[in-house]
Amino acid sequence: MTSTVPNAVEHADEQQPPITMFGPDFPYAYDDFLAHPAGLGQIPATEHGTEVAVIGGGLSGIVAAYELMKMGLKPVVYEADKIGGRLRTVGFEGCEPSLRAEMGAMRFPPSSTTLQHYIDMVGLETRPFPNPLAEATPSTVVDLKGESHYAETAADLPQVYRDVADAWNKCLEEGADFSDMNRALRERDVPRIREIWSRLVGKLDNQTFYGFLCDSEAFKSFRHREIFGQVGFGTGGWDTDFPNSILEILRVVYTEADDHHRGIVGGSQQLPLRLWEREPQKIVHWEYGTSLAKLHRGGEPRPAVTRLHRTTGNRITVTDAAGDIRTYQAAIFTAQSWMLLSKIACDDSLFPIDHWTAIERTHYMESSKLFVPVDRPFWLDKDEETGRDVMSMTLTDRMTRGTYLLDDGPDRPAVICLSYTWCDDSLKWLPLSANERMEVMLKSLGEIYPKVDIRKHVIGNPVTVSWENEPYFMGAFKANLPGHYRYQRRLFTHFMQDRLPADKRGIFLAGDDISWTAGWAEGAVQTALNAVWGVMHHFGGTTDASNPGPGDVYDEIAPVELPED
Repeated sequence: MTSTVPNAVEHADEQQPPITMFGPDFPYAYDDFLAHPAGLGQIPATEHGTEVAVIGGGLSGIVAAYELMKMGLKPVVYEADKIGGRLRTVGFEGCEPSLRAEMGAMRFPPSSTTLQHYIDMVGLETRPFPNPLAEATPSTVVDLKGESHYAETAADLPQVYRDVADAWNKCLEEGADFSDMNRALRERDVPRIREIWSRLVGKLDNQTFYGFLCDSEAFKSFRHREIFGQVGFGTGGWDTDFPNSILEILRVVYTEADDHHRGIVGGSQQLPLRLWEREPQKIVHWEYGTSLAKLHRGGEPRPAVTRLHRTTGNRITVTDAAGDIRTYQAAIFTAQSWMLLSKIACDDSLFPIDHWTAIERTHYMESSKLFVPVDRPFWLDKDEETGRDVMSMTLTDRMTRGTYLLDDGPDRPAVICLSYTWCDDSLKWLPLSANERMEVMLKSLGEIYPKVDIRKHVIGNPVTVSWENEPYFMGAFKANLPGHYRYQRRLFTHFMQDRLPADKRGIFLAGDDISWTAGWAEGAVQTALNAVWGVMHHFGGTTDASNPGPGDVYDEIAPVELPED
């Protein structure tokens, strides 16, 4: 078990097909699409070498650019900051390079099979991430209302936590057909997935996460709901998600996105960076040895986009921060969608008005982290009186909320994520500097571990991020509010442009906030592949009949469409 509050169903049959994070909304096997020897498709030879703008050098943009390059197109990547987006790995000034902090994505579930394709392709290694009560986590401390409980397994926690676990299991079964959906996803039983989900979308689109709990007889106890919010399941407390749509949470638990997480050895930013430099073995039009880096002057992407507008011939014209103006037959926009409202001057004609409404209604979650480097993993020392670890992965209702202990061996320097928070908990840190944040965090942790002097082990300055304060993000990740399903559907299905007026085609939306699994790298990759299919189709290309793409099978598995009356 990896969670303080376990998932509803244990799976004894490890030979079952793996769940994938395609989820219930659009049950398409992206991992099979990528693995097929026929490839993702081809474009007419007359279009080879044609430039396509890719705006945003995060994972979605780099994956899209890489696959377009393999088809024979020439992606022109624009990036306002550094390649990687929210796959951002940083070091500590004055410390050895092996000490790294993951400011954005840091843990990835095995159900992210499309993402794993690229991790494997570029030769990266993963290892278990030390979540609460995970097998890789030596011990966990749950500290609520000033009372701490030490646990090496879930069985070590008091009975009330098991009661909360049972309540969550019952809530999922009674309100969301958890076992049936989980089984259908594992078996890739598309008709059954669509049957269950169609009913739940209509029933639950207007419901919050908290309301879903309150409607369950199993969670009639406020104390149980409170503990569940503070401790949660998988990665910790989820009360910051309580105002969000329950559909968002069901997607996570159905696809096991919050379980068995792994981290990328050396840092997640290596993935987009390696794709940027990678020379694919199979490539059309371009000579062998071509990479995205080599297609860009100086090996660097173009600078930030400052203006997007349509010009004669239904082209997309891009102005960048250097004043360069280029016009393209097609473009993919992968940056956070709010950039289209604030940082980039846009023509209204870029998108249909309903899509502009969906972009404007996007709800982003705030998130902050702070890391410090330490001389060694001292938390593995044993308390002489109790025989327990002197410090543990910590979940608490104090300001820090979640504290993660990250080491690379007992005799090597290590890293502590002193605090990882979301939403209101993140906003509490916003006015404070990195050092001010650290002082508050050390005080809180000192109250939980009065015998431990964390400060004496710190060997460098802290590093921190508040994603809501990052100028090219203004938030960590999207999370739909009740009633937002229709907006999300418009954004996700935007790649199907035959359904749009002719003068609204040619620019494609991608990125995890366009996906059904916002906040997960898997969604960034899947929407990148949707956009690649859209661009290929836009240029008159086709997929191989033996490997239909997401647009080819769209009518069979299209997301549930709710009435817009």
